[in-house]
Amino acid sequence: MAAPAPAVAPVDARVPPARLVPLAAQHVLAMLAAPVSTVFLLAGGLRLPPDRTAALLSATLVLCGSGALLQSFGVLRIGARLPFMMLPGGAAAALFLQIAREHGPATASGAVLLAAALLLAVLPLYGRIVRFFPPLVMGTTVLVIGVNMVAAAAPMAAVGSGPALVTVAATALGLVLLRGVLRQLSVLLGMAVGTAAAALTGAPFRAVPGDAVLALPRLLPYGAPHFDLLAALPLLVFALASLAEATGQTVLNSEAVGRAPEPARDVPRTARADAVASLAAGLLGGTTMVTSAENIGIVRLTGVRSRFVTAAAGALLVVCGLLAPVTRLLAALPVSVVGGAALVIYAVIAAMGIDMLRRTDLTDRAASTVVALALLAGLLPVLAPRLYAPPP
Repeated sequence: MAAPAPAVAPVDARVPPARLVPLAAQHVLAMLAAPVSTVFLLAGGLRLPPDRTAALLSATLVLCGSGALLQSFGVLRIGARLPFMMLPGGAAAALFLQIAREHGPATASGAVLLAAALLLAVLPLYGRIVRFFPPLVMGTTVLVIGVNMVAAAAPMAAVGSGPALVTVAATALGLVLLRGVLRQLSVLLGMAVGTAAAALTGAPFRAVPGDAVLALPRLLPYGAPHFDLLAALPLLVFALASLAEATGQTVLNSEAVGRAPEPARDVPRTARADAVASLAAGLLGGTTMVTSAENIGIVRLTGVRSRFVTAAAGALLVVCGLLAPVTRLLAALPVSVVGGAALVIYAVIAAMGIDMLRRTDLTDRAASTVVALALLAGLLPVLAPRLYAPPP
């Protein structure tokens, strides 16, 4: 008698096309606000004309999609083979804009390339020491990430609190009341209900002008990159700091899909894909790329753990980046609706960090002190931002 075929792990399970497309679209819509808003931020700061803004938006979406494919499939130890999405880092975008204003956009692009090269250089050493990071550190990191992201999404939801609240309520009701495939699409359904509410209440939809069919990225849009180590220092520091976030997200995603975490193997693969995507971003006028945490919350909420879903989402993003009408339609989603969905997803991520901390002995004085100080350092900029304001 032939031996039974080994069971396929949920993360490696293939999803039927009828479910794959809506599940992938849900991941795309959940993270879309970040790349679109980042592009508009950079375009406004650099005073880019509409055609160059469209080219930068195209490049950013193609980079996000390519990064998701790389993380989901994993090639040559680049990518963790986990259901990850990728997007331009919010802090990295602010640093890029600061460098561009002070030294020019060509120097900012050079800084992105230098930061990616530094990340690739330090990964061999980091891979050897990351295994010693206890759940205490991981849980605190994930909790801080979740709370900080809630704070970042709150202004988006506040643009139109009515549609945002409708989105939150519809998503929560879907998660509690629906079953099967519909429950797995709760975030997407919540955004659809929120968008309908926005239309009924007259909430503003973003106007994205243009009539082109194809939007192709431009290579070196600011000219040849200029390399200045001193000017690049903020992005170099960001690249090193992003390793802690990549560590927490990789462990968190592994647990969400039911795979035993192997930080020494998977964290370098996650960060390596970030670095490769950032190298491409530097050549296409974008900023440093990072792995997204939004979709980890979706994986946990819906229970769909297949990496082929995020691979399909990556393919959708590439198509969106190349088809200008689709890009304009996606960019027109009300900010408040996207913000409402983000609040639910980020709150789930914070709860997952609490769950990781629950497994540690917080009655131990040293452990509780580490958590307290880490929370203080991570949450103080959010809870009391005026502490970091320059003196009058």
